Amino acid sequence: MRVPALLVVPLLLVGLAACSHQPSPDAAVNAFLDGWRSGQFKADLPLIASDGTGLSGTDVSDKIKKLSGDLAPIKPQLKASKAKVTKNDAAAPIDVSWPIGTGATWHYQTTLRLTLADGKWKPIWEPAVFAENVTEGDKLTLKTTDAPRGEILDGTGQPVFSNQQVVDVGIDPGNVKDLPGLVKTLATELKKVKVELDQAELTTRVKAAKAGEFVEVVLLRDAAYQQIRAQIHDLDGTSFHTGTRSLGRSQVFARALLGTVGEVTKQQMDAKPGKYQLGDLVGNGGLQERYDDRLRGTTGVVVALAAKPGSNDADKILFQTSPKAGQPIKTTIDVHTQEAADSALAASSKPAAIVAIRVSDGSVLAVANGPGPANLNVAFSAQVAPGSTFKSVTAVNVLESGQADANTPIECSATYSVGGRAFKNVEGEALGTFPLHTDFANSCNTAFARLAPKLGPTGLHDTALRLGIGVPWDLGVDAFTGKVSVNENEIERTAAAFGQGTTQVSPVVMAGAAAALARGQWKQPHLLTDPVPAKPAADQGPLKQSTIDAMHAMMREVVTKGTAKS
Repeated sequence: MRVPALLVVPLLLVGLAACSHQPSPDAAVNAFLDGWRSGQFKADLPLIASDGTGLSGTDVSDKIKKLSGDLAPIKPQLKASKAKVTKNDAAAPIDVSWPIGTGATWHYQTTLRLTLADGKWKPIWEPAVFAENVTEGDKLTLKTTDAPRGEILDGTGQPVFSNQQVVDVGIDPGNVKDLPGLVKTLATELKKVKVELDQAELTTRVKAAKAGEFVEVVLLRDAAYQQIRAQIHDLDGTSFHTGTRSLGRSQVFARALLGTVGEVTKQQMDAKPGKYQLGDLVGNGGLQERYDDRLRGTTGVVVALAAKPGSNDADKILFQTSPKAGQPIKTTIDVHTQEAADSALAASSKPAAIVAIRVSDGSVLAVANGPGPANLNVAFSAQVAPGSTFKSVTAVNVLESGQADANTPIECSATYSVGGRAFKNVEGEALGTFPLHTDFANSCNTAFARLAPKLGPTGLHDTALRLGIGVPWDLGVDAFTGKVSVNENEIERTAAAFGQGTTQVSPVVMAGAAAALARGQWKQPHLLTDPVPAKPAADQGPLKQSTIDAMHAMMREVVTKGTAKS
């Protein structure tokens, strides 16, 4: 009776040894997920279809790409849980997360089945691995719903950049009978609303397009479109789309400060992978770009299974989020002042800028730029020699130090030489010897050059700081706040005394200095009230009352009797 018992023990041991050598499916699961993420499956990973047919890695990656549809450019985050093994079959739960470019994440679970054959776990490809209820031939679509863009408001809370009705004027190549005539007519009519059309470029695009395509000609504000509607609406080949777009009060209203809004470019998408989708509207330049995240809000997204071709079924929604409206930007801009500044520079043929600041509180009321790229805000970003505007800094220095007053006589000669270098007036004029206030009104370079020895090596630098020039301050948008070097030699000091040399400023920093002279003390200008930028720079100490009175009279004389007299 003992012999059978001894025979049973070896049989049990053999059975246990066989189970302990069965490989884990984990490596195959992870290899499958790596291939899904990268789009390339390793050659040694055995893949099969649900019917047991062998599949290549390329076959499976192509199927995943087709199913992904609009989500194909996005890499999903994939994480496997412990696989459940039943004899020669295994099932691994997979967490799938698609980071969609609006801060939203589509998360769901699916299951990867595997089978053990020839000592290897083979992942089974089937559409349900990709997502539940997905079948062969399905394709995902991704659509976005723009959130209402936040407005940019003026100092009274009224919008100066808001969502407005627009008309997208286009051409359908299939309906064009006379392309040269159509393009010429469009160019003529668009010129009436101040739009210049590149006829050759448009003709090329229309010829390259297919019938039924919409070839964009121009996006017009509804008011501009209505002016020429009767002339272009019924032309053979024209096509029109209506909608809304975030626009400024006009094409020129503070354009460089405010920026523009348009469809995201490839460069912007490449710079911030995953943040944008094709067709998203984003800010370009100025406040629109600086505060794009705040203004654009959160785009709504819809992920759906596209209806089968020829089907009357609607797309099946798998995931969606609602758009969230953007927040406004509140500025100190005054509409009437801004329009006056824009108008003043409208006919300028040279680079120019105007910055207007309210003296009482430092509010920036207008920022206008002359000819140049639409988004180039030279009023804030220019780094140029201050020229004669810097004579006010020199004047403040000698007035504060007591080395001169408004009536101190100073010679205004045609030239003045220092260290072998001759300084001269712009037109070579020689006014003779006059009081400082007269030399200031007539912007005499040589008179101010003669003041250089009174300034000392750090005099202009220190006085400039008291007027906010060279002081770091934050307007909430990029701005150059000036650089005044410590003058190391008499030639540089002499040049700096009338705004030349290495000193650099921007229009906004000189406007801030002028406001300080009018007020008697420098306080940082401000442009935004919401969001409020970083803590403002500290106030500078007040000027002497005698200096303030003299500068007020001298600056007034420039307008009434001097170089600014009309």
